[in-house]
Amino acid sequence: MKGLKKQRRIQIIVLAVVAMVASFAAFYIAAPNALQYFRSPTEVTENPPPPSETFRIGGLVEEGSLVRGQGAEISFRVTDGNGIVPVSYTGLLPDLFGEGEGVVATGKLVDGTFVATEILAKHDETYMPKEVIDALKEQGMYVEPDAAAATN
Repeated sequence: MKGLKKQRRIQIIVLAVVAMVASFAAFYIAAPNALQYFRSPTEVTENPPPPSETFRIGGLVEEGSLVRGQGAEISFRVTDGNGIVPVSYTGLLPDLFGEGEGVVATGKLVDGTFVATEILAKHDETYMPKEVIDALKEQGMYVEPDAAAATN
């Protein structure tokens, strides 16, 4: 009887391990873009990733860098105060996208230009993604919204 209990316990453990491996594999195959890294413009200029790597870049849209091309083509530069990365994008932009505003873009670095497949902009006047805030704080460019309002 003890041998049967031990055998049943081993079967349950093996089944649990197989189920966990299968669920991880299904997640990894179904959502490969969920495991993207965030990089600041400084990180991208100092240590450029390979052209095959999809990642997110965030910072502020540099003032005076926004250029609209043919149709839905647009180019601009993203900065964190230290590094500047040119970005090209084809598609519709969020309504709140603009120069001097926070942005997060998903795409790949091709020949020194970040080719974006998705552009996200902040959704109101006070929100900025945490990764962008952290990158701007590292460069000394971020001012807390309450502090900025107090100086005006």
